[in-house]
Amino acid sequence: MMNKDEILKACFDLVHKKIEEVNMAIQTANHSLVEEDKSSAGDKYETGREMIQQDLNRYEQQLKVLTQDLDLLQRIQSQEIRTDAVGLGSLVKTDKSIFFLACSIGVVPVGKNTIYCISLVSPIGQVLQGKKEGVNFAFNGVEHQILSLS
Repeated sequence: MMNKDEILKACFDLVHKKIEEVNMAIQTANHSLVEEDKSSAGDKYETGREMIQQDLNRYEQQLKVLTQDLDLLQRIQSQEIRTDAVGLGSLVKTDKSIFFLACSIGVVPVGKNTIYCISLVSPIGQVLQGKKEGVNFAFNGVEHQILSLS
């Protein structure tokens, strides 16, 4: 089985990268807001300003979610994970895919492997929760068998 520390590091790296991108987008939007103040007047000004404000609100929401993802990864890193049944922090290798149950950040490449980082509240996370090694399950019409769990 793969090294879970290596997967956690890749997840941390991906979340940090996304946080940097969102912070840069926030800086750009704030700069645009200042420029909009300098160059516009009237209805066009209000429309442009409102669009920028909506972008800022969206970026701030993304940053909040990414910060929660980071907190969750830190919690997983610092706790002992049960390996007898799928739960938070489990690394599940099936005959078709490898899943890491943490936060919903999607595909995380680790070496030559593709890891699907999913949340327990995601549809597949709910199907996997509590399952044990050797168990078969179906998701979206596809049969899987859990080969290993750590």
